[in-house]
Formats: sequence, C-alpha cells, structure tokens
Amino acid sequence: MARLRDLAKKHSPLTSGHRACSGCAFPQVARQVLLAAEEPVVVVVATGCMEVATTIFPYTAWCVPWLHCAFENAASTLSGVESAYRALKKRGVIDREIRFIAFGGDGGTYDIGLQALSGALERGHRMLYVCYDNQAYMNTGIQRSGATPTYAHTTTSPVGKVIPGKLERRKDLTEIVVAHDIPYVAQSTPAHWNDLVTKVQKALAVDGPSFINVLQPCRLGWNFEADMAIELARLAADTCVWPLYEVVNGEYRLTYRPREKKPVEQWLKLQGRFRHLFLPENRHLIDEIQAETDRKWEKLLKKCGLA
Repeated sequence: MARLRDLAKKHSPLTSGHRACSGCAFPQVARQVLLAAEEPVVVVVATGCMEVATTIFPYTAWCVPWLHCAFENAASTLSGVESAYRALKKRGVIDREIRFIAFGGDGGTYDIGLQALSGALERGHRMLYVCYDNQAYMNTGIQRSGATPTYAHTTTSPVGKVIPGKLERRKDLTEIVVAHDIPYVAQSTPAHWNDLVTKVQKALAVDGPSFINVLQPCRLGWNFEADMAIELARLAADTCVWPLYEVVNGEYRLTYRPREKKPVEQWLKLQGRFRHLFLPENRHLIDEIQAETDRKWEKLLKKCGLA
C-alpha cells in the first residue's frame, strides 16, 4: 500500500512550468504514476496533450529519460526500447534494473494506437502502458474518439436537431486488454491517489506487460470549472461510470466500492458537454445512460464475485 509521506520525500518527475491547461489532471496522473516507481524509469509519450504541453522545444518538464513518438506507436516504440535494454543487459553492458512506462491518450490508445498496443501485449514485453483517458481527441480539436461516452457533445458529434451528441457506445478498452491474458490490468483515477499509486507499483512488479486505464477529466473538452477535475474524477467512481478495479492473472478484484452509489446525473450535470441532456425532451437519455451504467456495474460485480 502506498504511503503519502514516502511519496512526498521524492523529487517530482514532472516539474512545474509546463503548459497544460489550468485545471488539467494529466500532470497529476503523470506524477502519481512516476512517483510510484522504485527503480529508474524510461518514459515514452505519444503525441498528444501530455507531449505538446510538456516538451515545447527547447524546453522540457520531464526529469526522467523520455522519448516522444508518433500518435499511434507509443507501445511499439517502448517495445523496442525494452528489447534493447534486455539485449544490453544480457551482454553485461547494463547491470541495473530499469522499468519502462508509456503514456498515451485515448485517441492514441483506444483508436489509432490499438494495433501497436495489442502487438506489444501479445509479445510480452515487460512494460507498463498508461492510458490517460480524457474521452476525446482533445489536443486536435475535441473530436470524438472510441472512448467518448454516448450523447457527449464533441466537434465531430455536435449536439443539434439531427443528433443529441455521440450516438455510439464507449469502447471498453480495459476489457479488450484483459482479453490479451496479460499479468496485470487496472482502472483508476487521479482522485484516488492511493489506489493509482498502489496499482502502478503492482504493475511494475510483474514480469510481463501491464496496463492501467486512468480517467483524466479535461477542462476544455468536458467544459467544467478549472477547480473541478478531481471532483469529477471522484464522482465518476462514486456513480460507477468509471469503476476502480484490477485484473491480476485473469482474476477480477474491485478496489473501490462507493458507500452510496450516486446517480449518474450528478456527474453529468457538472459538464457542459452533457448540458443538452437536461432539457425536458432529453430526460430519457439520462435514464438510458443510468440503465447502461447499472448494467455494466452489476456485470463487474459478478466478475469480482460480489453479486
């Protein structure tokens, strides 16, 4: 179990002065993930908000060895780095333990990076892939992605007379990764720092690939007040829109169960991308989202042996 006092003693792996939006949660995700590591790490970051905001040439906010790659190939890039490390270690050129972490947004993970991620998992590289899931292509103009929730407004699923936002269901990437039968898969949020840090420590300890999907509220794309990111992440877990769980060698375990399961509209109403759902004629859409959330929650409880 992670201890806050131990984390506070460590040097921050991501400095202040980066250019993330005010209220953005990805710096907290990156810090929590990297502070959890006990061994030196090499980080690969796909093109996206995290890369653009932290490494505008000639500056960098990263205090660890870091590589930038294309939008779609963070997993395959890190696969090559990890393979080179194993080869050099076998030859005696490197004699210390190093861990490897990739960060990618949902656009570069759910969609155009899925093939690279799947290949890396299938090959069995010892690496942790962290998806910071802000539920759209935020860096390129807030276009819908496979991670965008149903009925969310984006620039490519605009609310109007024709459609009430995105019509398709959100892709369940965490379950897709579980199907690869890798040692460790989990979901978390930056609001639950102990949960996230502990999961990262578990992920880095396994001898093989691991994956953590982290919900990262986006102030611009979700359209909320700048001080609400952590509250929205917390509400996502309390409404069971984003359950916190882990899958260790195929065994499901719930890591957070809200004392009171809150209605999903408490999460929706704080975000401008769902404002249209609160018009009287769209009330049934909220009911539909609630029913789908309840269905998936009950399904997860059964997988965890809790229902």
